[in-house]
Amino acid sequence: MRDKYLVAYDIREEKRLSRVFNKMKGYGEPIQYSVFICDLSLKEKVLMISALKEIINNREDSIIIIKIGSSDKIINDLIELIGKPPEIPERKSIII
Repeated sequence: MRDKYLVAYDIREEKRLSRVFNKMKGYGEPIQYSVFICDLSLKEKVLMISALKEIINNREDSIIIIKIGSSDKIINDLIELIGKPPEIPERKSIII
């Protein structure tokens, strides 16, 4: 079973910020600065968290992961947007 997650992060150092952004591109699509929408299985979520823990500094950085619903729900039913909506392409599979 796959679920959609909203992942937002606050990374205090530029090099770590770049590494987190590049890592997150393998798990989801950026929808705002430091915010991604991810369609993940439980295994992929665990792998993502593990990879992010290796990058961040736990005393300075923070990441929030919010489950927003099942992957079979249409994204527009899960997120309300004001202003110009981000372009979120449909992903069929993720290769890591």
